[in-house]
Amino acid sequence: MSPSLMRAETAKQIAVQGIVTGTVQKVGFRAHILKTAIRYNLAGMTKNQDDGTVIFTLQGDSKRIERALNEIRAGTKKSTVESVTVTPAEFNPAINTFTVLAWTSHSRKITTPYDLIFTQRQKDDIISRAAAKKEFDRILETTIKVP
Repeated sequence: MSPSLMRAETAKQIAVQGIVTGTVQKVGFRAHILKTAIRYNLAGMTKNQDDGTVIFTLQGDSKRIERALNEIRAGTKKSTVESVTVTPAEFNPAINTFTVLAWTSHSRKITTPYDLIFTQRQKDDIISRAAAKKEFDRILETTIKVP
């Protein structure tokens, strides 16, 4: 295979950072972003801000990031996304996890903050929403300390 064909088949790796405004806290929005990152096998992080916004970074395949951004913009049944502002960020090939910083759950009555960490799959594929939810549940089971 010629080098030019090899380059054409290699996915373009990018990174973006974003800010989401609207009703995006205490509605499972960061869990939504995590499940989206799991689905598309993306690295990065997300956290709540004191001003009511949610910030995030995503890095990985550019086409998958665009699909993930569309899902983030769509929000969840409980959220209302007013805007998603996205800017380019520096891609860091050493990062292979997606982390929700200081996650709590209003609906699950979890008030102790936990960092939820997804480690990217070796098999770089896209999985179904159901499979992403199953992985999310596994992360919760292995992270949350039940008294």
